[in-house]
Amino acid sequence: EVDLILIDGTGEKAFCAGGDVQDLYWEAKKGNFEAGRKFWRDEYPLNARIARYPKPYVALMDGIDMGGGVGVSVHGSHRIVTERTMVALPECAIGLIPDVGSSFVLARAPGHLGEFVGLTGYRLNAADAIFCGVADSFVSVAKVDALVEALCNSGDPDKIGAFATAPDTAPLAPLQAEIDAVFGLPDLLAIAAALAGVETEWAHKAMAGLRRGSPLSLGSALHTIRAARQVETLEDALALEFRFTYRSHSDADFTEGTRALIIDKDKSPVWSVPNIEALKQSQIDALVAPLGEHELVISH
Repeated sequence: EVDLILIDGTGEKAFCAGGDVQDLYWEAKKGNFEAGRKFWRDEYPLNARIARYPKPYVALMDGIDMGGGVGVSVHGSHRIVTERTMVALPECAIGLIPDVGSSFVLARAPGHLGEFVGLTGYRLNAADAIFCGVADSFVSVAKVDALVEALCNSGDPDKIGAFATAPDTAPLAPLQAEIDAVFGLPDLLAIAAALAGVETEWAHKAMAGLRRGSPLSLGSALHTIRAARQVETLEDALALEFRFTYRSHSDADFTEGTRALIIDKDKSPVWSVPNIEALKQSQIDALVAPLGEHELVISH
């Protein structure tokens, strides 16, 4: 009896700013790491189900769309952005990695823009989101209500075309060659060193974003995005992400990152590895290693 799914946010500020991780923080502080693991075991199959849903799934990504919000929007069959859209994956700044299947999407962005967006927390506007393959259509805020009415009355996603217009030029488009030259380098240390040598506004902002992140998260995010480039399905990418998130409270910096940015809000996390230069490959390898009997398996 369902023709189409339409998912939207409440109000004008945000589509969805992500999952509420405060409960997971308090559980982790008590040594209960299973709470987070259960959360991700429930969440990731939902992301995959959205991607494989047999009917049109329209995500109206109006306003802020971050973290878990990305997972319930970018895997839809029809992804709409507006002039208020701001898509970001700032997980490295709270000791996590871009997850909810975002590694799969980032890995398929042009060139190495996926690494750039995932490591720095760069905020995509509507044009950037379409350019990076995170969204499909631009619809002006002034036309959104009429679009929603048309979709609800018809159940026909082809109606979107009558409301969509061409977006502006993506700010990232003219920067892609420079970004690729840096974020295509083989490891995090090389990326940071090259970025430090680029005297442009985008590079300075990118370096600031990079330095905000947990080194453990940054190294693991880089690995996971590149590993996701080699897999064929979203389910496989989610399983790769789960290897890190499974360990994110117990062995990485998610608890401390949540404390600094969400609980105490002092924005002064004390990372377990103080900086990118001190990060060892063996530490990354340990966080992204197979989980054996705990691996996430999502049936197609």
